[in-house]
This record gives sequence, structure tokens and C-alpha cells, in this order.
Amino acid sequence: MLFKKKDIFFKTLEEMADTLVVAIEYFSANVVKLKDVSAFAKQMKEYESQCDHYTHTILTELNKTFITPIEREDIMALTKSLDDVLDGVEACASRFEMYHIMEHDEYIALFADNLVRCSHQIKKAIYLLTEKKLLAIREPNIAINELENQADDLLRVGITNLFSKVKDPIELIKKKEIYERLEQTTDYCEDVANTLESIIMRNS
Repeated sequence: MLFKKKDIFFKTLEEMADTLVVAIEYFSANVVKLKDVSAFAKQMKEYESQCDHYTHTILTELNKTFITPIEREDIMALTKSLDDVLDGVEACASRFEMYHIMEHDEYIALFADNLVRCSHQIKKAIYLLTEKKLLAIREPNIAINELENQADDLLRVGITNLFSKVKDPIELIKKKEIYERLEQTTDYCEDVANTLESIIMRNS
């Protein structure tokens, strides 16, 4: 029995989703115990470069492939939204290095945990897409939307807490920016879900 080789687009999207999970789990594990912020930022940059490489692969293949498994613009939109998530997390990691943030922060840890959950749902959705189980994608999509709502609440509570507890205005600015960037990254996760939703609408 011959196995059909997996489509290059689907295969690369799966690799992007896998990298996303690994990168965000690394991010989450390290923000709770930052020992070496430079090494942390550098590793996150490597994950981000890996994702850029996958994006490049997809763009190159789109330029030379006539028939694609789903609409070309859907492949493009999905690739971009996955890349945005990793860019968002990497931008947060670089702030830890720039601002010399070493101490544990419960809200950052909660945001990181939220992003880990989002990344697992994204991976689940991408694998369902590559198996052409389109309607099943609705379930992880709903989970991503709920996680994004939780992140909105977390941002409100976190910033309220900052203004009540942190007296140093510089510290406050640093932390507020990181919270906002983390929340924005959950918005990027929701963009992935929205892109998948439009793929379901068009193909089912």
C-alpha cells in the first residue's frame, strides 16, 4: 500500500503549530524562574527564526504550485496569523532582557499559562485542518475565543493591581507594557481561530 505524501503546505503548517507549542511552553517555563534573561531571549529568537523559515517555505511553494489544498489566500492568512503569535511571544521575551526583569510576577505567569493553552488548541485545530476534519475545528476555536476573553479580564485585573501596588513609575511602565503585549498575543491567537473559521465557512 502506498502512502500519499503529505501536502507541503499542510506539513509546514503542522511544523509551525508544533514550534509554536514548544516555544510557548519554553516561554511559560522560564518566566516563572528567570535565571538568565539573555539566554532566554536568545532561545525565543531562535524559535521565531524557525517560524520565519516555515513562512518562507510556504511563500516559495505558493509561487510554484498551481493547485493548493485550500485557497491560496487562506494558506497565506493562516501562515501570517501563526507567525504573528510567535512574533508576539518573542517580542515579550525580548522585553525581559531589555528591561532586566528577573523577579517572578504572578500575572505574567498567568498570561503565559493562558498562551500555553491557546497554543495547544491552535495545534489541535491545525492538525484537524490537515486531516480535512473541518467542522471539528469549531471546538478548539471556541476554546481559543474563551481563553482570549480570560486574557482580557486578566489584563484589567493585572493593571489595576499594578497601579495599586507599584510605586516606582518606571517599573509600572515596564510591567504594563509586558502585560499588554501578552494580552495582544492572545488576540493573535484569536486571529488564527478567526482565519480557521473563514476556511470552514468556505470549504464545508
